[in-house]
Amino acid sequence: MIDPEVLLQGYRLGVFPMAMADGEIEWFSPDPRAILPLKEFHVPHTLERHVRKKSFETRVDVSFAEVMRECARRPETWINDEIIASYTRLHQLGHAHSIEAWQNGKLAGGLYGVSVGGAFFGESMFHHVRDASKMALLGLVEHLRTRKFVLLDTQWVTPHLQQFGAIEIPRSEYLHFLATAVNLPRSFID
Repeated sequence: MIDPEVLLQGYRLGVFPMAMADGEIEWFSPDPRAILPLKEFHVPHTLERHVRKKSFETRVDVSFAEVMRECARRPETWINDEIIASYTRLHQLGHAHSIEAWQNGKLAGGLYGVSVGGAFFGESMFHHVRDASKMALLGLVEHLRTRKFVLLDTQWVTPHLQQFGAIEIPRSEYLHFLATAVNLPRSFID
């Protein structure tokens, strides 16, 4: 297991771990770095319909371990047993969190990540029901806005994240932004 303080210090410095195919853990700091600007977050029309219909219920930290296991269930993954154990420990210490989309009493999708100061570092998401992970992302953004977070790190831009307004910024700019964000007195959960 990765020591919790090593993990947190990594995030404070702009690096994060991923398990490689051989099981080894490597640390990454992409340049450019992807973020999702909280003020400019774009809600696609299909998601607006789900919000109006109240198709999903969004919950925080109800099923963290299950969210991690579901995120790991894909043909190619960077989430191995060591990563699961490490982030589960961070969750127990109050630094890793899940945002979940529930439908008819079942976990339909979700995401997890790490909170340090006024920064949230999104790690992975999954869905069993169409648009459930999008609802979890919307729930996360609303939660972060309410708690006055300033940074939502997504590591890399994907086509999925582009539809919400994810952008890339140079690592030097990211590290400057990060240094301010992680030192803000913010709490993800009361």
